[in-house]
Amino acid sequence: MRSVLIIEDDPAILKGLKESFEQENYHVLTVQDGVKGFEMAKRENIDIVILDLMLPGKNGQDVCRELRSAGVSTPILMLTSKKHEMDKVLGLELGADDYVTKPFSLRELHARVKALLRRKTDLPKDIDEYAFGSVHIDFKKREAWKNKKPVKLSLREYEVLKFLIRRAGEVVTRHQLLDEVWGYDVFPTTRTVDNYILSIRKKLEDNPAEPEHILTIHTAGYKFIK
Repeated sequence: MRSVLIIEDDPAILKGLKESFEQENYHVLTVQDGVKGFEMAKRENIDIVILDLMLPGKNGQDVCRELRSAGVSTPILMLTSKKHEMDKVLGLELGADDYVTKPFSLRELHARVKALLRRKTDLPKDIDEYAFGSVHIDFKKREAWKNKKPVKLSLREYEVLKFLIRRAGEVVTRHQLLDEVWGYDVFPTTRTVDNYILSIRKKLEDNPAEPEHILTIHTAGYKFIK
């Protein structure tokens, strides 16, 4: 049985979501503030977290950021009543996998949840540490070194790099990266993916202009080679 943690402070919404997911045969855990939600998401064996943006104690953005910083990779779907695009984008940048804007239909929410769970099931086993060339990456601690010197990577750069490494030898399209890493297929654009790849190459490749590990496959996408 799949388990879902719902972190939502509105009692009516929380009750409706709980009943809806129980009808779909989920094991449902609920909490109404961000502090308790954060602790439960770290402690319990959860398949997916549904996280409200506006919460007492600790807001949803802080919960999301701190879970990712703690190495929790559980899929997070963020609920937000805010309509400004930057609020949604910030949630994704902090590590949320998808979002739904209130008011939403339960049918859409369930579809999004199922998509995230399928994505989680299809992914290869997670990687804590990885080394290639003169580079060593600790994904769990989010630390990187090149020639034994520390390299600063952003959260999104770690995620892009991990996605490529987990599919080493395969061609990965820009749209795959958008769908799987950003979790949202409208914003940002494929050009944003190219910019992230360029930044990673500058930090990790010996010669970014002629990369040995993160290769461009013309008209197709990218391929990681160890």
